[in-house]
Amino acid sequence: MRESTFNELADLAQRVTGQHFAPSKAYLMEARLSAISRRENFATLDDLVHCLKARPNPRFEQEVAAALTNKRTRFFREKDLLDQIVSHALPQRLKLSNSGRLRVWCAGAGTGQEAWSIAMRIHEDVGSPLAKADIEIIGTDVSANSVEAAKQGVYGHFDVQKGLSIHRLMTHFNRQESGDWAIADKFQEMVHFRRHNLMHPAQDLGLFDVILCGNVLDSLTKTARQDVIENMARQLLPDAYLFVAPTESLESAAPAIKPSREMRGAYVKDTPGKKTAAA
Repeated sequence: MRESTFNELADLAQRVTGQHFAPSKAYLMEARLSAISRRENFATLDDLVHCLKARPNPRFEQEVAAALTNKRTRFFREKDLLDQIVSHALPQRLKLSNSGRLRVWCAGAGTGQEAWSIAMRIHEDVGSPLAKADIEIIGTDVSANSVEAAKQGVYGHFDVQKGLSIHRLMTHFNRQESGDWAIADKFQEMVHFRRHNLMHPAQDLGLFDVILCGNVLDSLTKTARQDVIENMARQLLPDAYLFVAPTESLESAAPAIKPSREMRGAYVKDTPGKKTAAA
């Protein structure tokens, strides 16, 4: 790949999705754009960039930028974090709800494993107050292909081997004639997926009790990270929680949020002049 090609793709990624690519990560570009290159019969990424410049197409630019995002995900990737959300955060939010309704946003959901994992974990809490709650889980991703795959809820043998126990696989999935595994119908009304770019305001998604954005922010530029956090903070209900992966820290990342004093590892909207109950 030519240096100019790398620079064009890195600029596109940063402009559209806020991602930062160091020159040492050029191999990731080649890997993530391989499917598009094959489909469009581009011999090299140099040819792909030449096409982008010679025949400007905003839709194709969006597709290329989305393909460059990190799509590594698996079922129950952050098991302890999911347990905390289901066992503590959501029950606490339910106590404050007058309607018995709870909303969860999985931001940057990839092909859906994280959102389905939360739904499974909720279903497994027999006797929990959540059993009678009206819970909606929204998963979003910038990639239209990932969103479509998430909606289908069908995963190959390699995917279900990562993070799923045999018990969960047999309880929450149906085996297809193809050998793939489809998420059970009982979860379809709870979980929905939409295409959304985290760099854009998210008012159309509504407000949430819990937002989970794991393994996304570390790949963004500092400015993009602040924009994304502020966009998510606007969608938090009063005293609602924002969670990120345990390996990520949002300390001083954006003025819109602050660490929660009531929920370990969570962040809340920073409302000037307001003190938490533990203050």
